[in-house]
Amino acid sequence: MVPAAPALVRLQHDPIYRDAITRADVAIPDSGLMVLVWAVVGRQKLRRISGLTYLKRLIGEPGFQTGGRSFFVLPSAQAKKKLLGWAETEDRAIRAEDCYVAPQYGLVVQDAGLLEIVRERQPAHIVIAIGNGPQEKLGLYLRENLAYRPAFHCVGAALGFLTGDQVAIPQWADRFYVGWVFRLFAQPRIFIPRLTRAAILPWLLLRYRSELPPLRATNREQRTEDGGQK
Repeated sequence: MVPAAPALVRLQHDPIYRDAITRADVAIPDSGLMVLVWAVVGRQKLRRISGLTYLKRLIGEPGFQTGGRSFFVLPSAQAKKKLLGWAETEDRAIRAEDCYVAPQYGLVVQDAGLLEIVRERQPAHIVIAIGNGPQEKLGLYLRENLAYRPAFHCVGAALGFLTGDQVAIPQWADRFYVGWVFRLFAQPRIFIPRLTRAAILPWLLLRYRSELPPLRATNREQRTEDGGQK
């Protein structure tokens, strides 16, 4: 999993997301804000691994895309079109049947239709790129209801950065933790609220350090997910 700063704040008020994150096999430190704050609060330097860097490495692995071994869960038909166009340009073996356009999920994420497709195809890798929040819940739902164990890669917007469905982020910007600036200017109405939510993360790290924050009941639990699916 590749949790972003706004999504990490969910740990204190979204029990389903909290369960998904704490039960993940691996969560990589993608959030530049978290890495910088932890260097001060925890006095421990973490090596940031961006979701984009992770995804590029994953796609470059031998056998990742051969014989229907990979499957992509996408936020929109446009994202699917961009992925297939990128795959053709880059000579990647990704077909239309290797893609699934997810519906807009609510607070509880279940998808019997997708579950049946995965059961039938049994891909070795499932890349879920529908946005932080819903994607982790969907990964947990699939893992708990499948008779076999594929690898789930919850990569958020990273796939869109690669295919052109999201604003392009230069390598230097990703390296120096300022990719969010490009996203802010590209989608201010979406990204400003996310940055506002992320502002509480330094306080959470200072207050609880390596411990989970307590689960709080808030009005947000009654709202639908806003993890940027569409």
